[in-house]
Amino acid sequence: EARVAELQAAGHAAQAVALDVVDAASVAAALDATEAGAGLPDVVVNNAGVESGVHTYMTLEEDDWDAVMSTNLKGAWLVSKEISRRWWSAERGGNIVNVASILGFRQQKGVTPYAVSKAGLVQLTKQIALEGARYGITSNAIAPGYFHSAVSSRLLDSDEFVEFAKKIPQRRAGDIGDYDGALMLLASEASAHMTGQTVVVDGGHLVSSL
Repeated sequence: EARVAELQAAGHAAQAVALDVVDAASVAAALDATEAGAGLPDVVVNNAGVESGVHTYMTLEEDDWDAVMSTNLKGAWLVSKEISRRWWSAERGGNIVNVASILGFRQQKGVTPYAVSKAGLVQLTKQIALEGARYGITSNAIAPGYFHSAVSSRLLDSDEFVEFAKKIPQRRAGDIGDYDGALMLLASEASAHMTGQTVVVDGGHLVSSL
């Protein structure tokens, strides 16, 4: 609601709806409310994400694994499925943008379910691109590196980050604004001939030297 007020004050139309991405009924209700208020969306960004804290695959509890997978991977599928069915029914296309992570391509100790869920999201992006193309649906992803957020604050705000940052060619974490360009590309007509792609924005982290 605070974001809606901010956007409206700037002269934009905005609407907030309640949504639990792991509940198919909630996803449908949220899209019903969206359509009633603003019409069928042109773009859907799957941005919901959680992590389980620091655990190895041996010490992780089953409930923690399920919670991460349900939100980060199943949730993106449920939202994508529901909006895609509505686009198909309306005989129009649409644009899905998934927020993955560089951990979909590399490994880090202690975050197994998060990394696996993001790798799955990269592949889900490709599957949706393949199967949705005939219906005019595009599907791409953005893979952020480490940036200042609630999920990464434990590392970025610690003394350990000084050494960690040396692994990043640009020697810094990202700020949220660093992702504007890639996100706006994938959410706009500028990427109309792109689908199934993942754009990495990580300060060069994935190309760091071994």
